[in-house]
Amino acid sequence: MKYQIKQPNELKETEIEQIIKLWDISEWNTMKPAYFRTFFKDSEFHFLLDEEEAILAIMRVNFDFTLRIIEEKHSFAEAAGLVAAHRKKGYGAKLVQYFTENVKRRNLETIGFCHSELRPFYEKCEIEILYNKAKMIKENMGSEWINAEDDDILVFNTSDEKKKMLNQLSTKNNAYLITKE
Repeated sequence: MKYQIKQPNELKETEIEQIIKLWDISEWNTMKPAYFRTFFKDSEFHFLLDEEEAILAIMRVNFDFTLRIIEEKHSFAEAAGLVAAHRKKGYGAKLVQYFTENVKRRNLETIGFCHSELRPFYEKCEIEILYNKAKMIKENMGSEWINAEDDDILVFNTSDEKKKMLNQLSTKNNAYLITKE
């Protein structure tokens, strides 16, 4: 097995097709490689590959992720899109291990999100979980702010100060996802 990181412009068309197939998000299934590279321009892709360079697991890092908490903006790298090609083989857990080592070595403030049913996986991977804190993040949908769909915040690497701030999120102290205009 091999761990590899690629920028969007380094991805081969066959890799993009594999990623789209693994992610299986209906609105992305028809995405063409050129548009994929543009759409994910602020990302990097982390892979676990087999000897023939086939993707065993994939994770994306979104560098365009900013939360506004108490009128202050805080930028993070957002870990997203973790998928293993085959379940229960340990590929996802292995990629999480390599990924976590990588973001710690690079000192990237990196968080992710999960639904409560994925807690056992991340607990097994020894990723710190801020339970039920993702629901305190509001996302702008048209003219209103709605709660994020995820339950928990995953802490891959962040300062104690930012971790404390995220842990203090509540119904009276929300975070707001800031998107580029």
